[in-house]
Amino acid sequence: VQLQASGGGLVQAGGSLRLSCAASGSIFSVNTMAWYRQAPGKQRELAASITTGGKANYADSVMGRFTISRDNAKNTVYLQMNGLKPEDTGVYYCNTLVRTSVVALPRAYWGQGTQVTVSS
Repeated sequence: VQLQASGGGLVQAGGSLRLSCAASGSIFSVNTMAWYRQAPGKQRELAASITTGGKANYADSVMGRFTISRDNAKNTVYLQMNGLKPEDTGVYYCNTLVRTSVVALPRAYWGQGTQVTVSS
């Protein structure tokens, strides 16, 4: 299973970016999909997650500014980031729980990370 993330970049404060992450490979089903982020010198933290049914969960720091969504047919998760702040700067990683067969337990997979830089 491979996760390919894209959409990061450099943006001014108040701007927007949209991240995408597509899962591919030997996939039976994709469960919860999520975006984590890691700022320089800090631990990786959950930014947002979304269940198969579309229930979203957000960190307090991004609530009201970020929107997570998914396309189950494409095994893809998106993160629309509006009102970006310098403190949103970091590497953003997608994470999914995937079952590779009907008898396999869900396992977590990580994307390669995409850099988001917000200038003040």
